[in-house]
Amino acid sequence: MKRIYFKLATAALVMGAMTTSCQEEFLETVPQGQFSTVGLENAQGVEGLLLGAYAMIDGYGLDGQSGWNGTIDNWVYGGVVSDDAYKGTDAGDQPEQSFLETFDFQPTNLHLRNKWRAVYKGVARTNDVLNTLKEAEDVSDARRTQIIAEARFLRGFFHMEARKMWERVPYIDDETFVLSDLESSKVPNDSEIWPDIEADFEAAMEVLPEVQSEVGRPTKWAAQAFLAKAKMFQGWDQSTGVANTAVLQEAKTLLDDIVNNGPFALTPTFEENFLVGRRNNEESIFEIQFSISSATTAAANEGTTLNYPYTDPWGCCGFYQPTQNLVNAYKTSPEGLPLLDTFNEEDVPNDQGLAWNDPFDPYEGPLDPRLDHTVGRRDILYKGYKIHGSDFIRDQNYAGPYSPKKHVAEPEFFGIGANPRLSANNYRIMRLGMVILWLAEVEVELGNLERARELVNMIRERAANPAGFVPRAVQGAERNDFTIVEGEPAANYVISTYDQPWTDQDVARKAVRMETRLEFAMEGHRFFDLQRWGIAAETMNEYLDEEATKRTYLSNASFEKGVHEYFPVPLEAIERSFRDGSPTLTQDPAFD
Repeated sequence: MKRIYFKLATAALVMGAMTTSCQEEFLETVPQGQFSTVGLENAQGVEGLLLGAYAMIDGYGLDGQSGWNGTIDNWVYGGVVSDDAYKGTDAGDQPEQSFLETFDFQPTNLHLRNKWRAVYKGVARTNDVLNTLKEAEDVSDARRTQIIAEARFLRGFFHMEARKMWERVPYIDDETFVLSDLESSKVPNDSEIWPDIEADFEAAMEVLPEVQSEVGRPTKWAAQAFLAKAKMFQGWDQSTGVANTAVLQEAKTLLDDIVNNGPFALTPTFEENFLVGRRNNEESIFEIQFSISSATTAAANEGTTLNYPYTDPWGCCGFYQPTQNLVNAYKTSPEGLPLLDTFNEEDVPNDQGLAWNDPFDPYEGPLDPRLDHTVGRRDILYKGYKIHGSDFIRDQNYAGPYSPKKHVAEPEFFGIGANPRLSANNYRIMRLGMVILWLAEVEVELGNLERARELVNMIRERAANPAGFVPRAVQGAERNDFTIVEGEPAANYVISTYDQPWTDQDVARKAVRMETRLEFAMEGHRFFDLQRWGIAAETMNEYLDEEATKRTYLSNASFEKGVHEYFPVPLEAIERSFRDGSPTLTQDPAFD
């Protein structure tokens, strides 16, 4: 049986290694005496440092800080600032998120500061591994090669997170980084770092095995998929939205190989990608590993603890609520195809202002079944706990009537730890479905429309499997009572494949992008997809114009093209970057 490689090791050696050497944070003064010592320059010490680097991969590891500010699922930066989600909860809760949601981007925002600190803390730890390894003489050549590959994968991973967020970021390698020299990390952000990120993933891809004995360590396929992802982010001119077909051709080579030769397959049902009981399944390429037991919650998924319904059995906290726009996107035609241009002309009815036991007329039109695995909504069974209603929501008037759903553990994995919002539900950051739809994007831009249609249909065929439909449930007399009606779906699910040839590139492009939204909604990717396609401004302003009629706090929000595609470099990072009297970091000119 494969051993699961958890995000946080508990062995005494590892904790010692992390205490003595892994608290270095980029551009932050660290007390003397916490540097790597000769005692770690051996095989055991290096392995401990490597575990410390893995411990930062979920973005939750800043001492004394709000750790979820840096969480890897990017529910704030990829979700709340997109058309997928509202901040949620109520108006006074976490106002810094409200600023981000309304595109009031400020370099003093502490959420942005903590995300920066999280990714560069990860970078520091990977470089510490590589530098310490150079002095460790008792590491075998074979293991040394693997450690370097794993560390470089992680370093590319952390830098990619930074590049997606800020555009103008420094790349720090092991030759530059010196743990005992606080000045060494003060590297200018004046050059493009995508080539450096690609080099890390390429180096990892050449060495890592196709299968790891410990689940959670990256494989050759994971490195290849992230290399392809780096190219997908460079595949469009973000100012014009025009594709760079040369770069996309490079991505195609990588993606084709994964699809055609990789050991992966789509899960039979969509839901299986969001169940604790189906972690590390046949679709998984790389997952952020979480674990929880009655003895320890140290390795649980803490980054999503604010994103649970404001009702029992969770009791908090109501953040990250799906938008009406997102719910409307799951409407289909009578033939079961997405409404690419007209989905938002009429709202799917909701229960805003109604008590959970008030009469409610549900929407009877055709819907994509993925909706009810993504969004909690009225009269639909919520992940096996109870039927969703207005008591799930902290403040409907402020944040709407819907709840997020994908991250929530199923009932059989609930209540293991003291905090009911901690779970062992992994974050599937890279899976075959993503690779398939990236390849479909590429094929559209290269003019291979029929291949793109074939790829999209693979995703839609899986979504159409009736075994994965949410079943209809009937509310009992008591709030927690319900009865499942066997063999009946919860709504009028109508979904089909695209059976007519694709001949129009613009329509094909819309279809692939819509499929991407429907498949990966509420997973923290949406804003970054709009960013890389170069369509963030037009999409978000159209969204804001309509949503302002529902959420009044959005009435003055607007997205400025050329400004809001990226976040400002945190002021604290700039202030701490001074070297020889001048800052090595400079602010994005859009925010000067």
